Amino acid sequence: MGLAASVLAALLALAAPSGSRVTHDLAYGPGERGRLDVYRPRRQAAAPEPLVVFLYGGGWQSGDKAFYRFIGATLASRGLVVAIPDYRVFPQVRYPDFLRDNALAVRFARDHAAEWGADPGRLFLVGHSAGAYDVAMLALDRRWLGQAGLDPRRDIAGAVGLAGPYDFLPLRDEKLKIIFGPEQTRADTQPINHVDGRAPPMLLLAGDKDRVVDPGNATRLAAAIATRGGEVEARILPDLGHVGVLTAILGPFRHRGPVLRSILDFIARRPAVDAARLAA
Repeated sequence: MGLAASVLAALLALAAPSGSRVTHDLAYGPGERGRLDVYRPRRQAAAPEPLVVFLYGGGWQSGDKAFYRFIGATLASRGLVVAIPDYRVFPQVRYPDFLRDNALAVRFARDHAAEWGADPGRLFLVGHSAGAYDVAMLALDRRWLGQAGLDPRRDIAGAVGLAGPYDFLPLRDEKLKIIFGPEQTRADTQPINHVDGRAPPMLLLAGDKDRVVDPGNATRLAAAIATRGGEVEARILPDLGHVGVLTAILGPFRHRGPVLRSILDFIARRPAVDAARLAA
């Protein structure tokens, strides 16, 4: 992490609300990167709360769950239980190993939801940037959660992508070409190519000032899902860039866009999932 990113991380950590209980470094998988932190409301509610697994970005090359304390603390202060995993990144791994890691983290969170005061039937995936890609792939391509013994149609109540890349071929960055493998197989790495209309409901948010990930990724994926009869909402928020879509969740920046409210409203509208979804 560079100096600017380190300073930003420190500022965001200082600005994070304090109304949460945190458990650090629970092992969901092997190695140092197979750990997650759990944020819970300071006061346990009478009924189980929704559970969010938040996947951070970093171009599949970097990231640290400690940087995202402000996400966990903010959502916990609004009555959610939040798990934030680390996961392996390049050069240690390539596609699809980071998806496998995140699928294991989701399974761990679901299995432990009750002891955290969360409802395993109201499990939501939320991600930013590369993490939004991971969320979309877990929701749309059943292979990855399937390897962890889950089915997104049955076990995921909803998925939220913030500033995510979902349809980004051809690749131009040399590291991304290595991460996503040979050109002839890259189409399979794209979330938009796994749409079948049966995925969990999705909310896709992006900023119109994003110069890192084209916000058209969100509108194209939403159009593909809607065409196949899936449940999706896409919103392109004015005057927000790639990082701004994420930091707008935090109090000092919340006036810049309705990101937090959109996420909370999306979660509030979603009922718990059950086996009946498979038969629908």
